[in-house]
Amino acid sequence: MFRRHVSKELSAYLHGELSAVDARRVASHLQDCARCQKEFDEIKLGGALAASLHRVAAPDALWGEIEAQLKGVQIKRERAVSPPAARPWFPAILAWPPVVAVCAALLVVSAAGFAWLYLRPARPPAWTVARIAGTPITDSGRINKTGRLAVGEWLETDGASRARIKVADIGEVEVGPNSRVRLVATRATEHRLALARGRLEAQINAPPRLFIVDTPTVTAVDYGCAYTLEVDDTGGSILHVTAGWVALETKDRESFVPAGAVCETRPGKGPGTPYFDDVSPEFREALKKFDFEDGGAASLDVVLSETRLYDTLTLWHLLRRVDEDQRGRIYDHMAELVPPPPEVTREGIIQLNPHMLALWRGELEGFWE
Repeated sequence: MFRRHVSKELSAYLHGELSAVDARRVASHLQDCARCQKEFDEIKLGGALAASLHRVAAPDALWGEIEAQLKGVQIKRERAVSPPAARPWFPAILAWPPVVAVCAALLVVSAAGFAWLYLRPARPPAWTVARIAGTPITDSGRINKTGRLAVGEWLETDGASRARIKVADIGEVEVGPNSRVRLVATRATEHRLALARGRLEAQINAPPRLFIVDTPTVTAVDYGCAYTLEVDDTGGSILHVTAGWVALETKDRESFVPAGAVCETRPGKGPGTPYFDDVSPEFREALKKFDFEDGGAASLDVVLSETRLYDTLTLWHLLRRVDEDQRGRIYDHMAELVPPPPEVTREGIIQLNPHMLALWRGELEGFWE
């Protein structure tokens, strides 16, 4: 099927120059088009390199040199017109007609203004922060009623404090007590926080992968949803999704977490296997042992014995996390609950065929939502 690529709009998309409708269209296209995503990654790399260059204020001596050069040019012009009466350029302005003199002065002032605007340090982008309770603090000071959280700054709350952050124009994040949050980036293509510790509750209405939260052990990628994310003192975390989807990602592992589901992480282990929050205590404990305590086949036995129809969410993720000889057992159990599409075979799933895994996930998602 013919699909129009968005190459010509990628630069404008990166710099926030598209309308909200066009930005969402481009974001949606990038989710499915590898070619445009590759081009966009190259454009982002170029933008990041350009952003890393620092502006340097012109040295004071430069202005003197420019003035001397202008004075020299003016003197040469006056000598060419009337050599005997050559005079310095600046006093000559005083002899000009009033309107011309005023215009010249305005030009000088305008040039100085443009130079000041160009050379002054740019004010970093910022989000609005509102105090809910207590005395939240940013790097700029206490938040008494409302304040700003600029890129690179931290927001901290103590045991009696809470705050609400307005995430650009796509939603809000409520920061709980004893939390530490940093604004990492905000632009048309990415809004990113870092949660070092504590709890946040996000309500986001945006295209997939626009809002991101980094934690010490995993990155939470929003797919247009609502969720809470807590990070403990060890860097481990627990995610509860209440609407939509969230992906928990590391370099070599990913967990997709739908509404009503939970996923835990541990330092050195990354994201565990997602599960619905109403599973049996035996299921929950066995899965935790499998993910973080090397529970192995014994833990898997308990999980399989406690699985309900929509717990295929957990089993689908486990297919990638068990040895090949255990994959057949999981496939057989899943197939009894939800028969796979005709294109999906037992051998293909055991070999982790990406196309077949995606097809079966599409079939199963109706039971997970």
